[in-house]
Amino acid sequence: MRRHWKVGDLAKLAGLTVRTLRFYDQIGLFSPSAQTESGHRLYNESDLSRLQQIVSLKELGLSLEEIKSVLNDGQISPLEIINLQMARIKEQMKLQQMLLEQLQHVSKSIQGNAPLAVEDFTELLQVMKKSHEALVIERRTRWEQRLDMLGDFLAVGEEESKSKEE
Repeated sequence: MRRHWKVGDLAKLAGLTVRTLRFYDQIGLFSPSAQTESGHRLYNESDLSRLQQIVSLKELGLSLEEIKSVLNDGQISPLEIINLQMARIKEQMKLQQMLLEQLQHVSKSIQGNAPLAVEDFTELLQVMKKSHEALVIERRTRWEQRLDMLGDFLAVGEEESKSKEE
C-alpha cells in the first residue's frame, strides 16, 4: 500500500480539487505531514483519516470553522464521526424505503385495476414530501457550505490585495 500521496493524487482519491486542499492548508484545517525537497505537499495515512473526518463533518452540515474547532479540540472521535454519518445514511435509506413501499402499493393497486383510495394518494404524497424535504435540507446545507468556502476564499483574497497595496 502506498505511504504518501501528492496533493493531486490525494485530490483525485478524495473527489476534491487541489484548490480545495490548498485552501484547507491555508486556513489551517488540513495540512500535509511532509513536503518534498522541491516543496510538493505529501500526505500520509493519518492525513487520509483526518480528511475523511473533515469530509464527513462537512456532509453533516458543519462549517469549516466548526469542523476545525471540533477536530482541534478533540470534541468528537473519528468513530463518533463515522457513527453520525452512518445514522444519517440509515435515515435517508429509511425514507427511501418508505417511498418505495408506498409506490409499490399504489402500483399494485393500479395494475390490479383496484380503485385507489384517497388515503393511498395522501400517504404517497406525505412520504414524497418527507423525502423531498430531506433532499432540500441536504441541498441547502451543501449550498451553505459552498458559500462559506467562497466567503472564506474571497476574504483571503481581500487580505492579500490589501497587503499588496500596503
